[in-house]
Amino acid sequence: MDFKYFEKKAADVRVGVIKAVAAAGSGHPGGSLSAADLVTALYFHEMNIDPENPKMKERDKFILSKGHAGPVQYAALALRGFFPKEDVLNLRKIGGRFQGHPDMNKVPGIEMSTGSLGQGFAAAAGMAMANKLDKNPGRIYVLIGDGELQEGMIWETAMSAPNYQLDNLTAIIDWNGLQIDGRNEDVMSVSPIDEKFAAFGWNVLTINGHSFPEIFEAFDKAKTCKGRPTVIIAKTYKGHGVSFMEDNAGWHGKAPNAEEMKNAVAELGGEF
Repeated sequence: MDFKYFEKKAADVRVGVIKAVAAAGSGHPGGSLSAADLVTALYFHEMNIDPENPKMKERDKFILSKGHAGPVQYAALALRGFFPKEDVLNLRKIGGRFQGHPDMNKVPGIEMSTGSLGQGFAAAAGMAMANKLDKNPGRIYVLIGDGELQEGMIWETAMSAPNYQLDNLTAIIDWNGLQIDGRNEDVMSVSPIDEKFAAFGWNVLTINGHSFPEIFEAFDKAKTCKGRPTVIIAKTYKGHGVSFMEDNAGWHGKAPNAEEMKNAVAELGGEF
């Protein structure tokens, strides 16, 4: 497997994030950048999807439970061919379809409108259950923020998914350690995450969320695990790929100005 290919795609996705948020003058770059490698791996290798037929019955589905990171999903969908990449620069524009949080009724490739934290995880479990009942081979992937784990609905879903043996469900936790108010451990600790999910009956994997070899190995293990869902705890860095944003909670929900955008895009190698 050519990991350099995926690294380049992830850099392009990050450029899309930066340009879109800068054009909007608002948005959430930090958590979008931390998730870019994970989202790239899904859209450019892991998932069975077709940009020409986004509603095909047996497709795999991705739900962005941390909906405020919508720019990373928009950028990945654009680069995958679901719509022109220039459209993403209309992020958060009045009357536009690229809202601050994904809207399944307006953007092709979006499987669930998300924003209120915790709900995307619950919806993903419901989709996995529906596929089981329908004997649909499509797999369900859901990306969850680590700050999002402070929501009660998360733990209701964490309890129910193993009960229904949803081995077609893979949850990915973007463990970047930061939320809008600072470090997760200072706001409200939810550790130990691995032990909690294991206690509910999940297959628990812990990886470097910026390492494509580890990401793909984890996805392979998830597909071969039978009888229970898999959770991948992906250690990441908020703002990864842009040095002045990395591991800085201040970039959770702040748009770069023109000079900052120029510097960030240059550091990432340009394009999009």
